[in-house]
Amino acid sequence: MVHVLYIEDESEIGSWVKKDLTDRGYEVTWLKSGEDADKYVSNVDIVILDVMLPGLDGFSIGKRIKKEKQDLPVLMLSARTAVEDKLEGLGFADDYLTKPFHPDELTARMEVLLRRFQKNDDVLEIGHLQVHTKDMKIMDQRDGREILLTGKQYNLFNYFIRHLNQILTKEQLYEGVWGETYIEGDKTLMVHIRYLRAKIEENPAKPTIIETIRGIGYRVKI
Repeated sequence: MVHVLYIEDESEIGSWVKKDLTDRGYEVTWLKSGEDADKYVSNVDIVILDVMLPGLDGFSIGKRIKKEKQDLPVLMLSARTAVEDKLEGLGFADDYLTKPFHPDELTARMEVLLRRFQKNDDVLEIGHLQVHTKDMKIMDQRDGREILLTGKQYNLFNYFIRHLNQILTKEQLYEGVWGETYIEGDKTLMVHIRYLRAKIEENPAKPTIIETIRGIGYRVKI
């Protein structure tokens, strides 16, 4: 699970961002100032940092974090839209997002940074699976066996991999994989997911890789 260090002093914004990220499958540590940030940087995968903070501002904290751990991605948040502020932030940070922002955009930018900084970004470990993303080879780490998929199963699983940690609706999945509009009641997607689970899950009756999000759709998370 990806661990996010989120530093934001505004309670209302902080609450909904933390809830949204948690709902998407991230582990979130939320601080209202950067005073104790150095206690967490060695145990997190990404930092989301607001500029306007009590005490040391986000720019100072971000520079300190980067000095301590250069390979830790830092995403700055700010209501400031001036070019000078963006340039100052991007002078050390890896991305800069202005408020207000849509949670989907925040997540998308995070995922780009996580992929960029991933030490071996062509291999993912999801449960007992090892997924080689460049050639989509799927290995069962328990016995070293390669799991072979049909063309459509491959396309479906690849779509999940490209949208890790995101809850995907049936409509999104069907349109993304089949390229057609989903018709309510169509069982095609459900059947393909059942067959895909039979190949990749330890116990297809109790799936842990392709999660069912009741009333919404499905998710694959790491």
